[in-house]
Amino acid sequence: MADTPQTLDGTTGAATPASNQGGHHHPHLHHTGKRLRHILHPSGKKIHVAGSPDEAENIRRRLSAIEKEGDFDVVINGDPEHIEALRHTHAHHEDRHKKLKEEHPDLAEEFERVIRELDALSNELHHVSEHAVQLDANFSKYGYSAHLRTKDSGGDDSRSMSEASSFSKDQWAAERKLGDTMRFYQKPIVRQYFHKGLLWRAREAQEVASYELFIDLFYVGIIAITGDSAAEHPDGTSFLHFAITFTMSWKFWQDIAMLSGWFDTDDILRRFSVVFILTCLLGFTTNVAAAFTETWTTLVAFYLAARLFIVMSLFWYAYLIPMVRAVMICHAMFGLVPAALWIASCHVEDPGRQGLIWPALALDIFGPGLMYFFQRPARFMPEAYQKWCAKAFDFFPGVNIEHRIERTNAFVTLVFGSCVLGLLYQSGVEMGANAFFGKAVLGLIQAFAFNWIYFEIDSFNLHSHAIRRHAISAMIWMSMHLPFIMSFVLGASALAVLVRAHDCPDAPLEALYETFQSRSEDHLSDGLRWFYCGGLSISLMCMTVLAATHDHKKIPNVRLGKNKRLFYRFLVAIIILLLPLAHLNSLQLVATTTGLIVFLLLADLIGMSCTDDNLLWDSRCRRNKARYDAKCSITRKDLEASVKKGEVLNVEELAKREGGEKGGVAIL
Repeated sequence: MADTPQTLDGTTGAATPASNQGGHHHPHLHHTGKRLRHILHPSGKKIHVAGSPDEAENIRRRLSAIEKEGDFDVVINGDPEHIEALRHTHAHHEDRHKKLKEEHPDLAEEFERVIRELDALSNELHHVSEHAVQLDANFSKYGYSAHLRTKDSGGDDSRSMSEASSFSKDQWAAERKLGDTMRFYQKPIVRQYFHKGLLWRAREAQEVASYELFIDLFYVGIIAITGDSAAEHPDGTSFLHFAITFTMSWKFWQDIAMLSGWFDTDDILRRFSVVFILTCLLGFTTNVAAAFTETWTTLVAFYLAARLFIVMSLFWYAYLIPMVRAVMICHAMFGLVPAALWIASCHVEDPGRQGLIWPALALDIFGPGLMYFFQRPARFMPEAYQKWCAKAFDFFPGVNIEHRIERTNAFVTLVFGSCVLGLLYQSGVEMGANAFFGKAVLGLIQAFAFNWIYFEIDSFNLHSHAIRRHAISAMIWMSMHLPFIMSFVLGASALAVLVRAHDCPDAPLEALYETFQSRSEDHLSDGLRWFYCGGLSISLMCMTVLAATHDHKKIPNVRLGKNKRLFYRFLVAIIILLLPLAHLNSLQLVATTTGLIVFLLLADLIGMSCTDDNLLWDSRCRRNKARYDAKCSITRKDLEASVKKGEVLNVEELAKREGGEKGGVAIL
């Protein structure tokens, strides 16, 4: 990767995405609406506009080394010197314009007509091939994508001739919508879709609805119950039943998230549909405890009621929206095939029932992922099949990255918080600072460290989120949350039993309140140790995979690179997995695992810092001078040639060489 040239305002020109510039620049088109960073004064002096006094000082220092003092000037945006320079230059050009019209009226009129046409063409080209200004925050959070476009939600009124007017009209439309009455039914609208290699989406970010947070809170309470039931009898059979019921309940949440992410139907009927699915989930949960002895048929009946309701909804959307009809029908068929296996499982006893359950679970969870091979058929497939896929799946609903990530983050936060609730107990003595309290504090530190690593360490310095990086990385990121949450819930449920156990010194049974004494264990079974250590270990491994799916910025001079830190995390996960072999008591086991997790947290915090950073306090380290490297198929020869000519290097063509997954425009 060639070194990226620096512009006068300190930004890296070649690596700056178009989103940060308010759109792509076209040298042959006149485009308005951009704030001027440089002004050529009538006297010949070049005036540089800085955004702050610090930036002005930095620009002045750099220019003094390469230019004469009288050849340039630096002003701060909005100050009197800046305004005076603008007025003087504006008056100068107005005089030149008036003089030109007097001397060459026909030529001046032709120039003005050409400029108006170029403005109209530039705005139209910006609308159909660029990114709206509202995506700037999206790109800064999740990474730039040259294959993302925004679509208008309305007619011509929603289209604007400039970014400023676009924002004001969209804001006005949003404010007016707040006063609308919620209807019983409105026709669903596809929120975003893939078409000919581009993802078209609404300009505005999709917010998480209140009923979705209600679903998450309700679901988290249910999975905590399944985890507690498994921890009461920690053996292989209990783990098998936990894995089956947890995965089935996860499908409830996945279906609701899919429909709410694909379609915009803000009506009363959508709320009734959610209530029906939650009722099925409630009925499913009430039959979990005795599912494999007495209530399996009832449990499957509630599960299939929700699944077949989703299938009917998909067929209904296929009828209403011909644009995505083929996709909806295929997804519905992926729901009907495992339904036959679930019905058959009600007529077969264990262990033969397991031969029907696991294929049905695999089709329910991973079946929709097979749509990837319809959307992008392999080249070795028959040409007729490829043409059919290209025609039938020309429009393919996509995932709104903001909604999916915020929804997942909110759900994971609730999972971490609910697992902390399992650590709570009631003390029965006046001075309760004992081993019970110590284990609870250690468990709290564990949950907080997991939260810190997941939300802040692994999401720090993102160059491209897994969903935006590649289709395969997106599928891995979304699928890996199931084993991650499942293992963490299992480990947290076992941790709650370890906290109440009185098998270690300074943990007298009478120190617990009487209602908790009957729930305290005096001996730890091997199964409980494996549940706890296995849950923590697998959750750490899943977090390692989740972090690896992201493309992070490669900052030079860091103490530990990303790959090394993830390797340490994997080693610690293996150590935790083998801890049950040491036969430690509850306090020793919880303390050891907490120490290992805190070690990982410190390794990440120290490893992500630069070698010249002071870790204890701010030593006026110039973090704004840091740079990072990113892969881009631009040779040094092409880059230097573009710099000399002052041309815009469009790397969307380079993105096509890499499979059409990345791209952008390098502003040189």
